[in-house]
Amino acid sequence: LDVSSMDTWNFFHTCLVSLWLHRFYVYSAVALGISLWIIVQFFTAKTKKKGEKSHGNPASSEGTGDKLINGYATLQAKEVCVAGVKIFYGSQTGTAKRFAKGLAEAVISLNLPVEVINMGDYDPDDCLAEETTSRNVCVFLVATYTDGQPTESAAWFCKWLEEAANDFRFGKTYLKGLRYAVFGLGNSVYVDHYNTAGRNTDRWLWMLGASRIMTRAEGDCNVAQSKHGSIEADFEAWKAKFLSRLQALCRGKKKPCSGKCKKGKCKSSGKQSKESSDHEHQNASEYENPEAEELFETSSEEEADAEEAGGTNSVVDVEDLGDIMSHMKKAKRECELQEGDGTSLTGERSGRNEEGEKREMITPALREALTKQGYRLIGSHSGVKLCRWTKSMLRGRGGCYKHTFYGIESHRCMEATPSLACANKCVFCWRHHTNPVGTEWRWKMDQPEMILQQAIENHQNLIKQFKG
Repeated sequence: LDVSSMDTWNFFHTCLVSLWLHRFYVYSAVALGISLWIIVQFFTAKTKKKGEKSHGNPASSEGTGDKLINGYATLQAKEVCVAGVKIFYGSQTGTAKRFAKGLAEAVISLNLPVEVINMGDYDPDDCLAEETTSRNVCVFLVATYTDGQPTESAAWFCKWLEEAANDFRFGKTYLKGLRYAVFGLGNSVYVDHYNTAGRNTDRWLWMLGASRIMTRAEGDCNVAQSKHGSIEADFEAWKAKFLSRLQALCRGKKKPCSGKCKKGKCKSSGKQSKESSDHEHQNASEYENPEAEELFETSSEEEADAEEAGGTNSVVDVEDLGDIMSHMKKAKRECELQEGDGTSLTGERSGRNEEGEKREMITPALREALTKQGYRLIGSHSGVKLCRWTKSMLRGRGGCYKHTFYGIESHRCMEATPSLACANKCVFCWRHHTNPVGTEWRWKMDQPEMILQQAIENHQNLIKQFKG
C-alpha cells in the first residue's frame, strides 16, 4: 500500500510541476479562449440588432412586442406621440362652432380621439396646465367680434390667458409642453381689429411657453380680400395642412418648434427638419399678413438700444418737418408703384382671383344662408324676397308702416336688394349677420337691366307662390 500510494503521489507531483513550469502557455491559452468568446458574442449581438432593424422587429424601443421575462410574455409599451386632439372654439354666430365640428370629423378619420370644447364651458385656470403632459394637440378656433374683442363665449378664456401671460408668478414655462395651433376668424374690412383675438391668443400661449405645431392662420369673411375666396375656403386650406402636420407628429416628429419664435411663425432647427419645415412654413405663411405682424416680446433694453441708435435724430425740429413729409410722400409713391407692378398683390388688394377677374359677392355658404331666409338670388350680388309686412298685406291683415305712412312701395324697400353687401353691422341685423360687409365696391358687377328684370319676375313669382 505504501509503495502504490507513493507512486500515485509522485505522478500527481510530476504533473503539477510540469504545469507550473509551463504556466505561461496555460495562461495564454485561457486568454485566447476568453478573447474568442468575447468576439463571438459581440458579432452575434450586432447581427441580431441589424436583423431587428431591417425586419422591423416589434421588440425595438418604439414598437410593440412580446418579451419573455421569467417565463411570462409581457407586452412592451408603445410610445405615444399624439394621444388626441382637443378643439377649442369661441363663436358668436356659429361659424367657429361649425368649423370645429368639421375639423373633428376629419381628425376622427385619422383614428385619433377628438374632443370639441366650447371656451365658455372650459376653466383654463384648473384644466389648461394639464394639457402640458397629456400629449394632446390643442386647436383654437377664435373669432374676433366687436372692437377687436373675442366673442362672449371666449371672453373669460382670453382674459385669463392675457393675465397669466403678463403675470410674473406664472412664468414663461407655465404651459411648456402644450402643443397648439390657432386659426383666427375675422373680417379685413375692419382693418384696425382684423383677427385681433386670434393673434392675441397665439401670442399669449407662446408667452406662456407653449409650442406651435404650425403657423397661425387667419380666415377672412371679406370675399374680396380673402386668400381663397371665402372664409370657408380659407379654413379648408388650413385644415388640409393641419391634418398633414398632425400625421407627421403621429409618425414621431417630436420637434415642431425650436422655441426661438419671435413672430407668428415657428422656426425649426436642424439640418434634416429644415427643408420640410421651410416648405411647410412657406405654404402656411400665405395666411400671414406681413404688414400686420407684430413682435411677441420686447424689453426695455431693446427700446433703450433703439433710442441710442437713433441718437439726436430721434427728436425732429419743426423746421425739418417739411423735408421729412416730402420724403415720406416720395416713399409712399414708390411703394404704390411697386405694388402696382406686382400682379399677385394688386389682385389680392382689388379682390381679384387667380385669373384676374373680380370675385363674386355670393359665396356658396352665403347662398345657402340667404336661400334659407327666403331670398331669390339674382346674379352674383342681388336678391329679392317677401318681407313679413308684404305677407301680412297679402293676408289682408294690414301692411307695412312705411307704405301706410310714407307711401314707400315694397320694391323700393329692402325687399329688392341690388347689393346684398352692407356698410354696417347692426346689432339688430335682420339678415342675422350673414350679409357681406364692405365700405367700397370690390366685387364682380352684373348688368342693371338683368337685375331689374329678374327682380320683378322673382318678386311676382313669390307673390303668386304665396297666394297658392
